[in-house]
Amino acid sequence: MPRSANFWRMALPAIAVVIFLVGWSAYVRTAEVSAFVLPTPEAIAVALGQLILDPKLWYHARITVTEAVSGFAIAVTLGTVLGFLMARFPPVEWAAKPFIVLLQLVPKIALAPLFILWFGFGLESKIVIAAALAFFPVFSNALIAFKSVDPGDSDVMTMLQANAAQRFVMLELPNALPVVLTGMEVSVVMSMIGAIVGEFIGGSEGLGYLAVKYLQELSVPNLFAVVVVLTLVGLCLYLLIGRLRAWLAPWHAASAASH
Repeated sequence: MPRSANFWRMALPAIAVVIFLVGWSAYVRTAEVSAFVLPTPEAIAVALGQLILDPKLWYHARITVTEAVSGFAIAVTLGTVLGFLMARFPPVEWAAKPFIVLLQLVPKIALAPLFILWFGFGLESKIVIAAALAFFPVFSNALIAFKSVDPGDSDVMTMLQANAAQRFVMLELPNALPVVLTGMEVSVVMSMIGAIVGEFIGGSEGLGYLAVKYLQELSVPNLFAVVVVLTLVGLCLYLLIGRLRAWLAPWHAASAASH
C-alpha cells in the first residue's frame, strides 16, 4: 500500500473524530441544550480527568473486567468444546439442536433477572450473564469451522493413518482456529455488555453500577465519562483478541489485513 494511502488511512479517522467533537460542542452551545441532557465534550473531558484520578474508578473497572473476562473464558471453553463435539459426532448435534435453537431465540437480556435470582447479587451472576451473551458467537463459529474441514485433507490424514489426536492437532484445530478467533472478537464485546447489564440490574460495584449511580445523581458529565471508560475497556479487550489472532493464526491475520 502506498505511503500516502497509509497516511490518509490513519489521518482520516482522527479528522472525522475531531469534526464530530467540534460539531457536538457547537450544537450544544448554539442550541442552548441543557447540560442535564447533553453536556459539551469539554465538560465530559474535565469529568473524565477527575474520574481517572479517583481510585474508586479503578476498583470498579477491575470488577467489571473480572466479570467480563471470566464470562468470556467460560463461553470460549464451552462454545469451542461443544462446537467440536457436535461437528465430530452428529448424534450429539441432533440431540442438542432443539435446546441450542431455543436458547438462541430467547433474548439473553431477559434472562438476566433470573440469573441474579439464582446466583445472587455478587460476581457470580454477572459472570453467568456475560458467559450467556458471549457463548453463541464462539459456539456457532466453532461448529461451522470444525465442520468445514476439507475432505481431501481428511483423506490425506486417513492415508497417513493419523489417530484422532493427530487429526485434531494437525488438521482440525489449525483449520478451525481463525474462524473461532473471529467469533472470539465478537464474543469478548458481548461479554463486556453482559457484565454491564448485570451491574445495571443488580449490582453494587462495577462500572455499570457507577453509571447508574451517576444517573441517579443527575451527574451527566460523569455518566458520559464512565461510558467513555467502558468504551476504552471494551476496545482494549477487542484489540487483545486481535493480537491473539495475529499470534496464533498469522496467515489468517495477514490475509484479512490485505483486504
